[in-house]
Amino acid sequence: MTHGDAAPSSVNRYLLPHETQHIMVRRHPAVLLRPVAEVFGGLIIAGLLSRFFGGGDNGTALVVVWWLWLLLLIRFVWKVAEWSVDYFVVTSKRILLTTGLITRKVAMMPLTKVTDMSFQRSLMGRMLGYGEFILESAGQDQALSTVEYIPYPETLYLEVCAMLFPSDDKGDD
Repeated sequence: MTHGDAAPSSVNRYLLPHETQHIMVRRHPAVLLRPVAEVFGGLIIAGLLSRFFGGGDNGTALVVVWWLWLLLLIRFVWKVAEWSVDYFVVTSKRILLTTGLITRKVAMMPLTKVTDMSFQRSLMGRMLGYGEFILESAGQDQALSTVEYIPYPETLYLEVCAMLFPSDDKGDD
């Protein structure tokens, strides 16, 4: 989690000159659990099929099996590359979610439009340390309504709430 550090250029280009960055995090690596499971599962299946097709004239079948596994591996590398450029950013004015490697998507909601914000955590999210933010706004459907795989959800929730509802204590009790 960064507080005031310089945003990478992939994010910085979407910040306005008068905005200050307060929070910037990558989505939790748990977003990669399924691709990892697919690669390892595919490797196990490819290994078993290699033993099964290993004898005889099944060379073509073996090549096809390992090419299919290679496609799974390439897909995994792609998912990691996508994850590496996805950021959740909170500035002094907006909440942004930047995603995508080739087709860049930037979802945004002005802080002033957020009427309700909550987070939820699944059992897996509690075990691994991620959650999902649910943002609601007055008015129409927004481009940014849920943000999945947020690391440190309790901490980030409190920090964003502090920005949405700044303290107006002036020494009054």
